[in-house]
Amino acid sequence: MMIKVDNLGVSYGHGQNTIRVVKDISFEVAKGETFGLVGESGCGKSTVLGALAGRSKNWSGSIVIDGETANPKRTKSQLAKQQMVFQDPFGSIHPRHTIGRTLLEPLEIHGLDRREERIEQILREVGLPHNFRYRFPHQLSGGQRQRVAIARALILKPQILLLDEPTSALDVSVQAEILNLLKDLRDREHLTYVLVSHDMAVIAHLCDRVAVMQNGIFVEVTKRGNLLLGKVSHPYTKTLLDGSRGYVSARPRRLGTACEQLIVQR
Repeated sequence: MMIKVDNLGVSYGHGQNTIRVVKDISFEVAKGETFGLVGESGCGKSTVLGALAGRSKNWSGSIVIDGETANPKRTKSQLAKQQMVFQDPFGSIHPRHTIGRTLLEPLEIHGLDRREERIEQILREVGLPHNFRYRFPHQLSGGQRQRVAIARALILKPQILLLDEPTSALDVSVQAEILNLLKDLRDREHLTYVLVSHDMAVIAHLCDRVAVMQNGIFVEVTKRGNLLLGKVSHPYTKTLLDGSRGYVSARPRRLGTACEQLIVQR
């Protein structure tokens, strides 16, 4: 088991102003699996990722990563084992650093060698030309920036990628390219993903299992096949599927077989 979470709770604020955002959720993610978190904005999806990544310190419960207990303060090796890709490719990359400098920084922090070789290799893996290392973020498209963000996450050779709405800021056709890239990378590198999204088509395309969140709890955990067939039990999950029907149907069929099945079944 790559990820095991028991009774995870996350709160913000102090005393009477404390707000409990995530309320004692438990789940497991097998090695090589993609586990999705779906739900409306503010339900706690990204907060779960923050706790897994070590960004959020004020959590309770138990998090075990690849058999090792993770505390709120992580070691460098624990941080390197799982990396995060953020929603906004325009805000997650330093605007005054070249792409090469952006990719070099994690290598320097973790004291890794063969830095030039690693940078060239990771650019190839995400489908960017070698000379992009000399460009600045403003010279790249949104999809190219997100490829850089993925490259930065992968350059440390993590076992886990935490994906926080990785395509929501991109055009639909570019979304398809990034999703297919993530799928290829997962299969080739045997990666484990935890994917946050509000888009049921994205979830259906990439995830093996899905947890539906509402008000900080899991109301249902189901397999992708059940989601595609509409075989869900909780009213909120049914509402999300119903809400996605018209939206998904209006989108170009470029996200692959799973999304096409979702369109047909819904």
